[in-house]
Amino acid sequence: MSFLTDTPAGAVLNLRIIPRAHKNAIQGELGDALKIRLCAPPVEGAANAALVEFLSDTFSLPRARIQLLAGATSRNKRVLLAGFSMAAAQARLNGIPRP
Repeated sequence: MSFLTDTPAGAVLNLRIIPRAHKNAIQGELGDALKIRLCAPPVEGAANAALVEFLSDTFSLPRARIQLLAGATSRNKRVLLAGFSMAAAQARLNGIPRP
Protein backbone atom coordinates (compact mmCIF):
# COMPACT_ATOMS: atom_id res chain seq x y z
CA MET A 1 0.00 0.00 0.00
CA SER A 2 2.11 2.84 -1.31
CA PHE A 3 -0.53 5.41 -0.32
CA LEU A 4 0.00 4.69 3.39
CA THR A 5 2.96 5.87 5.49
CA ASP A 6 3.73 5.28 9.15
CA THR A 7 4.93 8.28 11.19
CA PRO A 8 5.46 8.82 14.93
CA ALA A 9 2.25 10.89 14.99
CA GLY A 10 0.17 8.22 13.22
CA ALA A 11 -0.66 6.89 9.75
CA VAL A 12 -0.55 9.28 6.78
CA LEU A 13 -2.78 8.63 3.77
CA ASN A 14 -2.17 10.00 0.27
CA LEU A 15 -5.61 10.47 -1.28
CA ARG A 16 -7.14 11.38 -4.63
CA ILE A 17 -10.62 12.81 -4.10
CA ILE A 18 -13.42 12.64 -6.67
CA PRO A 19 -16.17 15.11 -5.61
CA ARG A 20 -19.83 15.06 -6.64
CA ALA A 21 -20.04 11.27 -6.76
CA HIS A 22 -23.27 9.32 -6.35
CA LYS A 23 -22.13 7.88 -3.01
CA ASN A 24 -19.20 8.08 -0.62
CA ALA A 25 -16.87 5.15 -1.24
CA ILE A 26 -13.28 4.00 -1.47
CA GLN A 27 -12.73 3.05 -5.09
CA GLY A 28 -9.21 1.64 -4.92
CA GLU A 29 -5.65 2.67 -5.63
CA LEU A 30 -4.66 5.22 -8.25
CA GLY A 31 -0.88 5.34 -8.57
CA ASP A 32 0.47 6.15 -5.12
CA ALA A 33 -2.90 7.41 -3.80
CA LEU A 34 -6.09 5.91 -2.46
CA LYS A 35 -9.04 7.02 -4.61
CA ILE A 36 -12.09 8.16 -2.64
CA ARG A 37 -15.41 9.29 -4.10
CA LEU A 38 -17.43 11.85 -2.13
CA CYS A 39 -20.96 13.16 -2.68
CA ALA A 40 -20.03 16.66 -1.54
CA PRO A 41 -19.10 19.38 -4.04
CA PRO A 42 -15.64 20.98 -3.89
CA VAL A 43 -17.05 24.30 -2.69
CA GLU A 44 -16.25 26.22 0.51
CA GLY A 45 -14.61 23.23 2.21
CA ALA A 46 -17.65 20.95 1.85
CA ALA A 47 -15.61 18.13 0.31
CA ASN A 48 -12.93 18.42 3.02
CA ALA A 49 -15.58 18.24 5.76
CA ALA A 50 -17.19 15.25 4.04
CA LEU A 51 -13.78 13.58 3.74
CA VAL A 52 -13.08 13.97 7.46
CA GLU A 53 -16.54 12.58 8.28
CA PHE A 54 -16.07 9.65 5.87
CA LEU A 55 -12.62 8.79 7.26
CA SER A 56 -13.96 9.11 10.81
CA ASP A 57 -16.64 6.52 10.04
CA THR A 58 -14.28 4.27 8.06
CA PHE A 59 -11.56 4.10 10.71
CA SER A 60 -13.83 4.55 13.77
CA LEU A 61 -11.85 7.58 14.86
CA PRO A 62 -13.08 10.87 16.33
CA ARG A 63 -13.03 13.69 13.76
CA ALA A 64 -10.53 15.56 15.95
CA ARG A 65 -7.91 12.86 15.29
CA ILE A 66 -8.11 13.31 11.50
CA GLN A 67 -5.94 16.15 10.25
CA LEU A 68 -5.60 17.47 6.70
CA LEU A 69 -1.86 17.95 6.19
CA ALA A 70 -1.83 19.11 2.57
CA GLY A 71 -4.17 19.71 -0.33
CA ALA A 72 -6.99 21.77 1.19
CA THR A 73 -7.86 23.16 -2.26
CA SER A 74 -6.65 20.23 -4.35
CA ARG A 75 -8.01 16.80 -5.26
CA ASN A 76 -4.71 15.31 -4.06
CA LYS A 77 -4.59 15.34 -0.28
CA ARG A 78 -2.43 14.07 2.59
CA VAL A 79 -4.31 13.18 5.76
CA LEU A 80 -2.97 12.20 9.19
CA LEU A 81 -4.85 9.61 11.24
CA ALA A 82 -3.43 10.66 14.62
CA GLY A 83 -2.57 7.83 16.98
CA PHE A 84 -3.55 5.21 14.40
CA SER A 85 -0.85 2.79 13.27
CA MET A 86 -0.15 1.88 9.68
CA ALA A 87 -0.87 -1.79 10.45
CA ALA A 88 -4.27 -0.93 11.93
CA ALA A 89 -5.10 1.25 8.91
CA GLN A 90 -4.10 -1.54 6.50
CA ALA A 91 -6.23 -4.05 8.38
CA ARG A 92 -9.23 -1.73 8.29
CA LEU A 93 -8.82 -0.98 4.58
CA ASN A 94 -8.41 -4.67 3.71
CA GLY A 95 -11.78 -5.37 5.31
CA ILE A 96 -13.61 -2.82 3.14
CA PRO A 97 -15.17 -4.13 -0.09
CA ARG A 98 -14.32 -2.03 -3.15
CA PRO A 99 -16.25 -1.76 -6.40
